Amino acid sequence: MILLKRLVILVMALISLFLTPKADQYADWYGEHEFPIIAAENQKPGTVRVMSYNIRCWDVNGEPVAQRTDPGARQILEVMPDSVGIQEATAEWMRCLDEKLTLYAWVGVDRDYGGDALSGGEVNPIFYLKSRYKLLDSGTFWLSDTPDVPSFGPGAACRRVCTWAKLQNRLTGEIYVHVNSHFDHVSEEARVAGAEIVSAYIAEHFADVPVVFTADMNARAKEPAYATMTANLVDAALVADDAVTYGTFHGCEPETHADYTIDYILCSPDVHVKSFRVVTKGVDGRFTSDHFPLYADVVLPNCLTEKIDSICQK
Repeated sequence: MILLKRLVILVMALISLFLTPKADQYADWYGEHEFPIIAAENQKPGTVRVMSYNIRCWDVNGEPVAQRTDPGARQILEVMPDSVGIQEATAEWMRCLDEKLTLYAWVGVDRDYGGDALSGGEVNPIFYLKSRYKLLDSGTFWLSDTPDVPSFGPGAACRRVCTWAKLQNRLTGEIYVHVNSHFDHVSEEARVAGAEIVSAYIAEHFADVPVVFTADMNARAKEPAYATMTANLVDAALVADDAVTYGTFHGCEPETHADYTIDYILCSPDVHVKSFRVVTKGVDGRFTSDHFPLYADVVLPNCLTEKIDSICQK
C-alpha cells in the first residue's frame, strides 16, 4: 500500500511538472525586434487612433477568460484608442469591458440571436471615447444572404456579423465610420462571401464619409478575402508613414508566427495613415490573447483639427 501511494505521488508530481506553465511562458516576446507602444499622450494632434483586437473567447496558454479580462482591458487603456473594434467578445468579456473601460461607450449585439451583448453569445463590439465622440448612428448585419436577421453565410461554421458606428468628434465636427468584423475561420467560401457583403455595404452606405475597417479576417494577404476587401480600401500597414509590423496571430508561439498576419486595419483611400503598430508587448509578463492587438493613427480627409492647429500657429 505504501509503495502504491508513493507511486501515485510520483505520477502526480510528474503531471504537475509538465502541466504547470513555466515562469517565462507568458513573457513579452520581442526576438530581434522591439515594438514600442506609442503612448496616448504622444499621439499627434489631428490624428484618430483606431485599434483592432481579437481578445480570444476561451483560454490562452491555460489561462481562462476570467484571468485575462483585467490585463486585456489594461492593454486597451495603454494604447488608448479613439475607437477599437474587438473580435471574439463573449458575454463574460463584454461585462468586464463594460465595467473597466469607463471612458468608453460601445455598440454591438450577440451574433447568434441579435440580442443583449452582456448576456448572449459572441459580439464584434466597437468601443469609442464617449467624451470625445457623439454616436450618430450604428448597426449590425449578418454576413449572409439574409443580413437583417441572425443567419449563417454560405459554408460558414458560425454566424458572422459586421458592426459599425458612425462617430462625430464633439469639438471639430469630424465624422468617420468604424466598421468591425470577424470572418469565418473554417470556410474560404464564407470568408470571400463575407468580404463581398461587407465591401458592398460600405460602398452603398458610406461612400461619402471616411471609413476605417478593423477585422480578424482569418485570411492572409495572398488570399481572396483580402483582395476583395482591398479592392476599395487600403491596408494601413502598407501605406503608413511610419509602420512597425509583425504577425498578428501568434498562438502563444510568436517566434514561429512572425509573418502570420490575419488581422487588419483598412481605410478609405483618402485617409492618411501616419503610423501603424502591432503591439507585441503583453501585460504583467503574460499574453493577453493569442492575437496581438494592432492600431493606426490616421488623419481624416479635410481634418478640421489640422486647420485649427495651422491657424493657431500663425
